[in-house]
Amino acid sequence: MSRITASIFAALVLCSGGASAQDLSGDWQGALGPAPLRLILHVEKGDGATWKATLASIDQSPDRGAAMPVDAVTLQGSTLEFSVAAVRGTYTGTIAADGNSIDGTWSQGRPLPLSLVRATPETAWKDPSPHSVRFVTVDTNVKLEVLEWAGPQVRNVRTLVLVPGLGNTAHVFDTIAPKLAAHYRVVGVTRRGFGASSAPSSGYAADRLGDDVLAVIDGLSTAKPVLVGHSLGGEELSSIGSRYPDKVAGLVYLDAGYSYAFYAPGLEPVGGPAPQQQQQLPPLVAAIYDGMQHYTEIPPPILAIYALPHAGLPDPTLDVKAEAIAKAFEAALPNARVVRIPQANHFVFMSHEADVLREMESFLATLK
Repeated sequence: MSRITASIFAALVLCSGGASAQDLSGDWQGALGPAPLRLILHVEKGDGATWKATLASIDQSPDRGAAMPVDAVTLQGSTLEFSVAAVRGTYTGTIAADGNSIDGTWSQGRPLPLSLVRATPETAWKDPSPHSVRFVTVDTNVKLEVLEWAGPQVRNVRTLVLVPGLGNTAHVFDTIAPKLAAHYRVVGVTRRGFGASSAPSSGYAADRLGDDVLAVIDGLSTAKPVLVGHSLGGEELSSIGSRYPDKVAGLVYLDAGYSYAFYAPGLEPVGGPAPQQQQQLPPLVAAIYDGMQHYTEIPPPILAIYALPHAGLPDPTLDVKAEAIAKAFEAALPNARVVRIPQANHFVFMSHEADVLREMESFLATLK
């Protein structure tokens, strides 16, 4: 399971008789500390007089599209207060008379000054990765964020569709995708419920998530792409590969061939919380785990890259379980090339980018 960022798990509640006097919707930007670390507070109107918002630290996370929930907010006159439980941080600030800036203090262990300024199209901090952004309708009232990185402008170039892990967005591929785009058409899909994609109350079962990716593929007007999934993204790959093998040219699992993507009878599941922990998960994440299926036959050509042994695991027995799954994957799927990269971390495409690119290039060269 990938690192779960908290981008979609909570709403910001604005409680004040003076709330209607302030329009806080939009992006607010500020820099924290001597480094400095850039923060983006994104605020949207919710139902009635409530709001929902997230806080992103774009210099600390490799995934620009992911953010943390802002939990408790009050607005008394021109004084704004909010907290971020995920990092035990609080903020108190005074909104300027023109409503375009907030001067205040962020406290997380110690107080630091933090001024927030309303972003405009001219001043907004742009994503440096060379991609375009669009939204594709995949279900009733559900649109997914789809990124496309600039690539070779030639006909019949192979398309790669990148699917992130749980809690991440397509922006997690911002570094490796441009390198792939030198030779391929490269798009990334942000799963429903995460980042800028729609967050409906239902539709998180494995095959529904796979259908979402298929809907994006159909919207791309491309034939038989190669699907590349990290972590939980392997679930969508296995869902599509097992049900519609003729719709893809191949599948690439980036430390993603665990129990959510491949069922190995008799082996302890790897890649999710213990059953007793699932009850404590946010409803959306719990729905994803509840909707998992057992995939055993996955016919398309496969490259499965495992970070084995993982770097820095607190529990070495996890590697033993992961290796058992990798061996079962290799034995059950003769169409799969299984590669182990020692001392890589779970984000293997970041920790060992050159190795991943080399293995992908070799695999892609074998496909028709």
